[in-house]
Amino acid sequence: MSAIQTQPIELYYWPTPNGFKISILLEELGVPYTLKLVNIGRGEQFEPDFLKIAPNNRMPAIIDPEGPGGKPISVFESGAIMKYLGEKFDKFYPADLRQRVAVDEWLMWQMGGFGPMLGQNHHFGKYAPEKIPYAIKRYVDEANRLYGVLNRRLEGRDFVVDDYSIADMAIIGWALGHEGQQIDINEHPNVKNWIDRMLARPAVQVGLAVGKKEREQLNIASDKEAQKVLFGQR
Repeated sequence: MSAIQTQPIELYYWPTPNGFKISILLEELGVPYTLKLVNIGRGEQFEPDFLKIAPNNRMPAIIDPEGPGGKPISVFESGAIMKYLGEKFDKFYPADLRQRVAVDEWLMWQMGGFGPMLGQNHHFGKYAPEKIPYAIKRYVDEANRLYGVLNRRLEGRDFVVDDYSIADMAIIGWALGHEGQQIDINEHPNVKNWIDRMLARPAVQVGLAVGKKEREQLNIASDKEAQKVLFGQR
């Protein structure tokens, strides 16, 4: 039996591939949520009140006022949030243990590989003040390898783990950046077709549009102050 949400979940968010994971999932679930924008280019992720719920000073994070036992709970790290919401509402996170393990595998693949490696690809190819050929090639090559892994996985499948799940939602925001990652998506036709299937879903369209105006107002590539905040922390 899935839960019924009466009070809105608070979503601490900025429109990035990691933020999109949660906005898409909440839209797919159809549960009420309140958007709390955390402008990462202005350092709002370092504010004390945010650190109370996200000690790694990264968004997204949520506060669910109707947590376990009817008490509020905060959750940080996008993968942990997705598992929590999927289990609570009994959707997009299979009850069957074998299928759940498969979803966890691909969620962890995104969290541990696809996201971080593509993030480094973005950094050295787009944001780094010094263009280092070795670093750029290193991360473009690794991105291509990872797209190849995903392409093989999607052979004969509509979604990453057969049925649509949180694994697909975790991956899509990163995969949409393939052009900027110097990836020829035509070399990975199963991924290309999967992206089209994902973008045909209304909830994915809405989730990707959350915070679009604010994202367009912050051009990290040309905003030196934002770069100091995002890339200059120790």
